Amino acid sequence: MKFKIAVVGAGPGGLSASARAAELGVSHVLLEASTEIANTVRRFQKGKLVMSEPAQVPLRSSLSFSPGTQEHVLQTWQRELEERRVNLRTDATVSSISGQQGNFRIALASGDSLTAEFVILAIGLQGNIRKLGVPGDDLPGVQYQLDDPDEYCDETIVVIGGGDAGVENALALAIHNRVILISRQDGFYSCREANFNRLENAVAAGRIETRTSTSAIRIERLPEGDFPISLLVQSEQGLQELECHRIIARIGATPPRQTLERFGVHFPSSDPTSVPLLSEHYESNVRGLYIVGSLAGYPLIKQAMNQGYEVVEFIQGNPIEPADQSLLFQKFSRIPGTASVADGIELLKRSQPLLASLTILQLREFMLESGIRTPRPGELIFRANDYGNSFFSVLHGAVQIRIESRNRDEQASLFSLSSGDFFGEIGLLSGRRRTGTVVAGKGCVLVETPRRTMLNLIESVPAVQRLLDEVSLKRVVINCFGGALGEGDLNHLVHEAKFKRYAVGEVIFNEGDAPDALYMIRRGSVTVSRQVAGKELVAAYVSAGNYIGEMALVSNTPRTATVRAAAPTEAVLLEADRFRAVLAQNPALLSELTGDYLKRVSENASPALRQTGEFVRFLMDQGVGEATDVLLVDNSKCIRCRSCEDACADVHGGTSRLNRDAGRTHGMIHVPASCRHCEHPRCMQDCPPDAIRRSSNGEVFISESCIGCGNCQSNCTYGVIHMAGKSDRRRSGLLNLIFGWNQPLPAGDSQNGEPEKIATKCDMCMGIVGGAACVRACPTGAAFRVSPEQFLKISGN
Repeated sequence: MKFKIAVVGAGPGGLSASARAAELGVSHVLLEASTEIANTVRRFQKGKLVMSEPAQVPLRSSLSFSPGTQEHVLQTWQRELEERRVNLRTDATVSSISGQQGNFRIALASGDSLTAEFVILAIGLQGNIRKLGVPGDDLPGVQYQLDDPDEYCDETIVVIGGGDAGVENALALAIHNRVILISRQDGFYSCREANFNRLENAVAAGRIETRTSTSAIRIERLPEGDFPISLLVQSEQGLQELECHRIIARIGATPPRQTLERFGVHFPSSDPTSVPLLSEHYESNVRGLYIVGSLAGYPLIKQAMNQGYEVVEFIQGNPIEPADQSLLFQKFSRIPGTASVADGIELLKRSQPLLASLTILQLREFMLESGIRTPRPGELIFRANDYGNSFFSVLHGAVQIRIESRNRDEQASLFSLSSGDFFGEIGLLSGRRRTGTVVAGKGCVLVETPRRTMLNLIESVPAVQRLLDEVSLKRVVINCFGGALGEGDLNHLVHEAKFKRYAVGEVIFNEGDAPDALYMIRRGSVTVSRQVAGKELVAAYVSAGNYIGEMALVSNTPRTATVRAAAPTEAVLLEADRFRAVLAQNPALLSELTGDYLKRVSENASPALRQTGEFVRFLMDQGVGEATDVLLVDNSKCIRCRSCEDACADVHGGTSRLNRDAGRTHGMIHVPASCRHCEHPRCMQDCPPDAIRRSSNGEVFISESCIGCGNCQSNCTYGVIHMAGKSDRRRSGLLNLIFGWNQPLPAGDSQNGEPEKIATKCDMCMGIVGGAACVRACPTGAAFRVSPEQFLKISGN
């Protein structure tokens, strides 16, 4: 038989295409390998709420679709297919497709064949589920699908996967089980916003435990005990063992590449996760063969349904714009000289090498979640030391960047970035303060992409991560060594560089080890210690943006110190021989590093090292290695007047965020219980209303949207967040302090009659002229605030 359109796969995209063809009276056939329609949706967990996202994009389909249970959605589609008399053939597995537009031959596994003028592939990815790829990943109790969460009760279940499937499985299982949800990312960026919000609420209510930046290492059977299996994971806190009843891994699937290549479809790269090359109308390189849905890189049901509908309209010659067209046009119209969405997408693809591996469809999705900025010449984009994690791509014009030198005697580095460049990757990858000040130049047009979107892109498109790593690595090298290295030396140095992560306390290298590489700290911080008289003493603290290990490379001797991660740390390893070769070609840099080496040798031989090392070790033991700002008290000056606590209470509605007596003391330096404003605050991770924020100046503060759930108090390692009754006094600003404007406000009551409580913590008196009240109020200057980089200076005083 011959048809105008043959649709392969009765998932959402295939159903929508077939329904539109039937509605238009077009000769068609819908081929489904299984015995029922929508096999992927049918395999969703029982009772799953199927969401209609993306919400901002309208639905285009001859089938209806709205949020509802899996069962309701399937029943609706089945009824509407019958009403529209869709020509459906189930149990029809396609074994081959040959030919081209106007004359495709489709062979079925049953031996039958048919011909069609056009083919629409909507076969999805369910047949290519990814496994964990670790020892024991096929043991009993390890599964990659969840059909009915009600089958399990009173079990401890580990769910692996930070995408929608993992989050939804965890939410459903948590009703009757203890659930631990694991993501290898440092957050849940891959799931949709609605699922993310549901997860946050579940965590706030204590129904789900989450572990981020955590990867599976090994799965083993347990011969005895309450749990049958054990999962060994690598987390930021080191190796951990999770005993459980079962493991459910939902880590996605890969395209059936070999099958598609047999059909003649081309891919943009050899990367197994890449999606086929498609036009903006979803047509592959094979004329007349279209691909829609998750196979095209669009996993959402509404997206697939829109695509199936639009392809049929396009085949019929009916002019139709994609459903997201008007949304994208609003964004691209801000770019001078851009008359259409096609112009904007072409500009993005042409001017941004970082995005070159993305298909047109992926670029459209990228832009739906990004924004266009057209700043005036001289307008500030961000300042050095600001906190922010948006990622910026330069489409037109240029920006000027100023990076202050670590050496006060040296001038700041000034350079420009123009079309094709990007910036903001250090904040994106490390979460640290901005390292430079960026100002817009003439004709500047920027794409600003949220961190969540960019991290999801990096996760799903390895080519983007590779290029981002390559460029950011060169910038780290330049940041450490200035402009002394040319492009050739840079390329040689970073070639085959390795990235490695370390948990808190993990040894990076030991004193006495042979020098293997130069270590550049991209995220986190480390301590450098030496053995002196049989005792390990800390000699230095090194934060992200710096390097370690150069002494042994310059002197060609064994390591003279032990380096440990003071916080979760990521380092870039530059191979030793390559580094030495570059030094040999750059005498000035070699001389500078040799001078630094001799200076450090002298410092390490100093009798003061013992006192300095013990003090820094004490501070590291207090966890201040992951801090950005720490309150310290010099007991030799402190007169115990408690002016610091009183001043803190006065500017925070009567509740002090400082406990002078709590905390530990080394010598005359005391570390009171006060917020450290951590580089990667744990208190932020499980805040349902997103009430904990970081200001542009670095203060971690709790906004008025706090609901008093107490998650931050539980997550804080240092016990510096407390639940207190809502303030019955207005916060005292400068004028309030001068004029005594502390009028009572009505106190809120909870439903049980108890005073309603919210989280309180130090916010460094954010927004108050003069800074931290505790420091300003100290009559003897005993209280002072420092960053970790200043610890060694303090210890020498």
